[in-house]
Amino acid sequence: MVRRIIVRVSILVVAVPLALILLFRFLPPPATPLMLIRLMEGYGWQRGWMPHDEIAPALAAAVIAAEDNLFCEQWLGFDFNALGEQVDAWSEGDRPRGASTITMQTAKNLFLWPGRDPVRKVLEAWFTPQIALLWPRRRVLEVYLNIVEFGPGIYGAEAAAQHFFGKPAARLSTREAATLAAVLPNPLSWSAGSPGPYVRRRAAVIERRIGQIRPLLGCSW
Repeated sequence: MVRRIIVRVSILVVAVPLALILLFRFLPPPATPLMLIRLMEGYGWQRGWMPHDEIAPALAAAVIAAEDNLFCEQWLGFDFNALGEQVDAWSEGDRPRGASTITMQTAKNLFLWPGRDPVRKVLEAWFTPQIALLWPRRRVLEVYLNIVEFGPGIYGAEAAAQHFFGKPAARLSTREAATLAAVLPNPLSWSAGSPGPYVRRRAAVIERRIGQIRPLLGCSW
């Protein structure tokens, strides 16, 4: 009896996320755990889904330049070179700086909670290759750009563009896109609407990097 229950629970644990990944390959996710957590924390909820073709190409390019230069080149959604460097750093007693790819962040944002605990990291590593294998890279970018947190209670390119710049996501300039990408590591503290010196410098670096990695951006157009 216990064994049968364990088997059924294991099947559910595998089958339900896989079914959702297949569903979200075609349909917009209605919400994410982070959105619900932020709502309970009192941050509100600003969000509007936009197809990939209605988001300025500059934003996809800026996010890749800021977060994951080799996004279009990866296998299974991982940057194995960066992961190897983090393992080496850990083995030498240094603190790993992280090697999260856009596909990994999409898996985390879509299904998991914020934080760095080992259980969440294991689940993230489980979901990432499934998304990488079942979704085209443009879909990964489309979902990421529509669910990522750009500010307190502000999710996705359209809500961020309207909130910070008073325009649709399709009309974002390269500098505005770079500024949005610059705040992604800390959207609760950094603002794209009133960026401080560090965010402005980071945005300028991202803007320059877009030109430098342009040959690597083919999957984002």
